[in-house]
Amino acid sequence: MSETLKTSYMCSTPVPVTVASIAIIATRCLSVLMMANELGYAEIANFVHRSAQAWDSTLIFIASQLIFLFELRCAFMLMRGSNSGRWGYVFCQVVLLAYMLMASVGWIYPEIFSIPGENNARIIHNTLQQKLPDIIVILLLFVPASSRAFFQSR
Repeated sequence: MSETLKTSYMCSTPVPVTVASIAIIATRCLSVLMMANELGYAEIANFVHRSAQAWDSTLIFIASQLIFLFELRCAFMLMRGSNSGRWGYVFCQVVLLAYMLMASVGWIYPEIFSIPGENNARIIHNTLQQKLPDIIVILLLFVPASSRAFFQSR
């Protein structure tokens, strides 16, 4: 019995990586649930119907769903210690931030996922404020020494 207790079969994932992974999964799933609750069935059906009206809207809608699933996949990869999950999540956030800024400022259409604002400075401020939890998650994955050592050893 003592040999069983001495040998650890538990994963030695550092706390910041575990917290970041759980935060990704929780924020994504809770945001979907809160949006569904806020909009209701009729508005969700209307949103999907409006998104399917034109090819560009449909492609952005499908891309948003794929990015959602890819972010969840990255979170599960992080829990297993994959460095590619860390860089995949960063890549997703860069793509999302770039799209949100360009759509909000009016450089690309359609503006399905744009953020309103009076001027460009206010739009950028609101966008960065909305992405603050994702920035904190990225910091948890890259800044603590335990996180860096964990991904370098893999």
